[in-house]
Amino acid sequence: MEFPRIPLGQWIEGGLDFLTSEYSVVTRAISRVTQTGIEALNDSLMWLPEWVLMALIALLSWKVAGTRLAIGAAAGLALIWNLELWDPMIESLTLVVIATLVAVSIALPVGIAAALSERLYRTLMPVLDFMQTMPAFVYLIPAIPFFGIGSVSAIFATVIFSMPPAIRFTTLGIRQVPTELIEAADAFGSTRKQKLLKVQLPLSLPTVMAGINQTIMLALSMVVIAAMIGADGLGNEVWRAIQRLRPGDGFEAGIAVVILAMILDRLTQALRK
Repeated sequence: MEFPRIPLGQWIEGGLDFLTSEYSVVTRAISRVTQTGIEALNDSLMWLPEWVLMALIALLSWKVAGTRLAIGAAAGLALIWNLELWDPMIESLTLVVIATLVAVSIALPVGIAAALSERLYRTLMPVLDFMQTMPAFVYLIPAIPFFGIGSVSAIFATVIFSMPPAIRFTTLGIRQVPTELIEAADAFGSTRKQKLLKVQLPLSLPTVMAGINQTIMLALSMVVIAAMIGADGLGNEVWRAIQRLRPGDGFEAGIAVVILAMILDRLTQALRK
């Protein structure tokens, strides 16, 4: 006996068609705002001479993490410039920064709400499990009908893919605040808002920063994959090298991605400490 096949794919396609047709005005508005932000940040970074931006990043690295990271960041950026990958690196950095800001601005309130509400926590955890186990390439599929080919779709897919760690770590950090401190705050007559802002969030900040670090790393990996839907940057250089069978060019772009990832990772880890 054969059972009828569940038309899950057709239902999903129907839902996407409904959303894109009914909310096209909203998606177009989001696309225009996002594209404006991408172009503004990208043009600002491009406007700076390469040596000025290298010096600024090295100074920030020295201020936050010390001399070793400053020297490493300057040497890594100089290598990227020497490989003539400076402009693609700036484009990737722009996408990562915007996607991370959007993801964190959504994830922090959701994580706080899940930490304070047991019902929301139990509902949200399976959703996050689903989001984190879904293959990264799948997130590119709904981005195209909503925003078309280009960097805006890459931002959309990157935000969805990179958001779960920030939500998880925010929730975890707040829920791990010792009960004794919460009781002490209650004994002094603190309101719920005062407990959150003056006790729970400050104590959970290292854990929250670890979540933001993971979000940045996932955003960078997704920005590379998003070259398949027209996103600019280092991922596009890798994709072009694959299409043209140029392994040397692909490895050069991959090394630039690794350098950028290491700089961002070390900076956020130092901020966490």
